[in-house]
Amino acid sequence: RTQGGVYIHSDRLTVTSPVLMWVKALDMILEKMKSSGFNFSQIRALSGAGQQHGSVYWKKGSIQILKNASSELPLHQSLKGCFSVSDSPIWMDSSTASQCRELEKAVGGAQHLASVTGSRAYERFTGNQIAKIYSQNPEVYKQTERISLVSSFAASLFLGTYAPIDYSDGSGMNLLQIWEKAWSKPCLDACAPGLEERLGCPVPSHSILGPISPYYSQRYGFSPDCKIVAFTGDNPASLAGMRLQEGDIAISLGTSDTLFLWIQEPTPALEGHILCNPVDSQTYMALLCFKNGSLMRERIRDDCASGSWDEFSKALSSTVAGNSGNLGFYFDVMEITPEAVGIHRFNRDNQKVSRFPKEVEIRALIEGQFMAKRIHAEKLGYKVCKYDENQ
Repeated sequence: RTQGGVYIHSDRLTVTSPVLMWVKALDMILEKMKSSGFNFSQIRALSGAGQQHGSVYWKKGSIQILKNASSELPLHQSLKGCFSVSDSPIWMDSSTASQCRELEKAVGGAQHLASVTGSRAYERFTGNQIAKIYSQNPEVYKQTERISLVSSFAASLFLGTYAPIDYSDGSGMNLLQIWEKAWSKPCLDACAPGLEERLGCPVPSHSILGPISPYYSQRYGFSPDCKIVAFTGDNPASLAGMRLQEGDIAISLGTSDTLFLWIQEPTPALEGHILCNPVDSQTYMALLCFKNGSLMRERIRDDCASGSWDEFSKALSSTVAGNSGNLGFYFDVMEITPEAVGIHRFNRDNQKVSRFPKEVEIRALIEGQFMAKRIHAEKLGYKVCKYDENQ
């Protein structure tokens, strides 16, 4: 009874997912694999990724139920009474604006929070979600013995005990000191009392956490020697999966465009995010999100190229790099990076104009979008290296 896996509440700001839906989904996947004859005994190690910023609240006493789950039952049946919050806040939630303001105020401002945790306060970030639960339902918080991220929650299911939060996904909480790789006491204190013991100690993203729970050996035939490696967030997992190295940039061209990069010496800013690097704990990854992505490109394609990508590409090729000094900023909806809206065109004399010829419009859009990505990446500490043909 969800819409696309989520509940959108009546205030249109609160967005949650039922925890047991995730557990049941895992049960169903493994049962399908078992019935298709998959040989689980060949698996030597297992890791995974979870959507960033979601959080799961384990009720007091749940660790014993998790450790001793009967292999005769699907896991979701054993765990149905284990969660003090049955619907987990997820990345789409934007109901914690007041908690964000309080957190920034408590630690000395937005920039100081970014300098410590890698990001200014964001509504979806876990610290602010925990603060909301504590302020609205202190009894529920009191009943909670452990708080997991979606990634460490999934790892816990396989481990049969509470899995630690990894550095990378932990960087998306407004709680982790990204330099020291430890929880920030001022941030914890600003969100809720007794929070450190509920989070456990963070670990490097490639840590081996231990062997798989006996539940999976008995029910599915996993080898007892199968190792569980720390799970991480979806964005850090993308950096690892794309095999990015220092100096590389990856750009995901979606409804929103996302840029992520390997970075050596980050400079956290009010825009974008700095996370600990999942591959190398001594380095970092930067993440920038641009809301006006493919939908903006599609609108200009429809307006200027009769809805055809072929025509769009020909028009782009017919103009010179630099667009003869013509420049455009295209924001149909309020942009995240930077906070701006509207279409703004400037000619080679830096005068604002109301329209461009179609082929100039197309190049202005593409160049403007990619120059913005580079400028904001450089603000976060990315250095564009000059190409050396002798290397």
